[in-house]
Amino acid sequence: MKLILKETIESLGIIGSEVDVAPGYARNYLLPQGKAVEATAANRKLLDQQKAKFDIQIAKEKELAQEMAKKLEEVTCTIEAKVTDGDQLYGSVTTRDIINALAKQEVKIERRMILLKEPIKTTGTFKVPIRVYTEVEPEISVEVVAEQ
Repeated sequence: MKLILKETIESLGIIGSEVDVAPGYARNYLLPQGKAVEATAANRKLLDQQKAKFDIQIAKEKELAQEMAKKLEEVTCTIEAKVTDGDQLYGSVTTRDIINALAKQEVKIERRMILLKEPIKTTGTFKVPIRVYTEVEPEISVEVVAEQ
């Protein structure tokens, strides 16, 4: 089902874009919540009239995301973990561990924003990308150290 987004939805697209979604998702979530409208000729014409407003909103969202990215690039979180003799971790450091370490520093991000390809299994310093907004992905430093 073709829809026009009335707000930015990370998994779908930015405000004003035309997307194709499953009918159930549109009928049960997007349309009742007012997050999208059907992609009809009348709605497309209305979208063209509101395009300038959407562009301003996108610019504001991106500017806020870039400010947040600058703050995140300065963040370093330290995670203590149990290790073997060869600096291998008994377990692994996952996105949940990173979120908890950031929460202690009063940095609040959502789990889905962390782009950790695979869990960290050794000690050391790692760069982990965080998706703040479309095409805005700063990297934070995650330092994994042996537990004392």
